[in-house]
Amino acid sequence: MDSVVTAEMRGLIGQPIETKVSFPIEAGEIRRWALAAHYPEEPPRRYWDAGSPDALLVGGIVAPGDFNPFAWMVASRSGPQVEPLEVDRGLLMAGATEQLLGVRPPELRHGLNGGIEILYGGAPMRPGDVITDTASISEYREREGRLGLMLFTTTDHRWVNQDGAHVKTQRLTYIRY
Repeated sequence: MDSVVTAEMRGLIGQPIETKVSFPIEAGEIRRWALAAHYPEEPPRRYWDAGSPDALLVGGIVAPGDFNPFAWMVASRSGPQVEPLEVDRGLLMAGATEQLLGVRPPELRHGLNGGIEILYGGAPMRPGDVITDTASISEYREREGRLGLMLFTTTDHRWVNQDGAHVKTQRLTYIRY
């Protein structure tokens, strides 16, 4: 099996593709998210009542693990200081991200979602927190399939709070063939 992963592509592993910074999280956003996620049931009190025993056990109001501070707006967004390559739109539609870092992606024109994995850190999101999401390619894997070579590209979105504490990592896998 011939590899489509070039040395330039391997060099991208761990390089930031994009960094987003949230606005400070507001208690009302956490409450609304929890209400929507738990509807029609009442959400746990730790998500909306700072004085409840439930919240006091965890040091005050915390956001549900699936809370997304980037759902409405992003305070700032930055990318690498590299000129993106112009590539065929078909490659982009298949999930190529390498061109954002100035590297030509492989000629694989079909793609699909290979799954999402969430790895939670030790820091919950709280009112006032500012979350930074840094996306980077973490892995390339190849495998032969019925339709030929498949390239599995894993991209990690690592979230940290304003103190640098790990909130969670969203690991997204794309399959190109």
